Amino acid sequence: MRYVATVYVRLKPGYSDPEGETTARALRGLGYSVVEVRASKAYDVTLEAETRREAEAAVDEMCRRLLTNPTKDDYRFEIREER
Repeated sequence: MRYVATVYVRLKPGYSDPEGETTARALRGLGYSVVEVRASKAYDVTLEAETRREAEAAVDEMCRRLLTNPTKDDYRFEIREER
């Protein structure tokens, strides 16, 4: 079966986010009342797996091994069957 996982990666609280800070400054410069911006990434991963549980386990392992830095990143993902 083919699955599509969307993986969301963001910095853990307490880590500086230069991209978010720069974006917040720029938005304030444009006149918006922005308090904070936190940058994040999203990956769409299409994979083959026998079951949804197997797909979830594979995506979780991908996150831990490559897509995130567990020291500074939090992640979550959503999986759907590709039809």
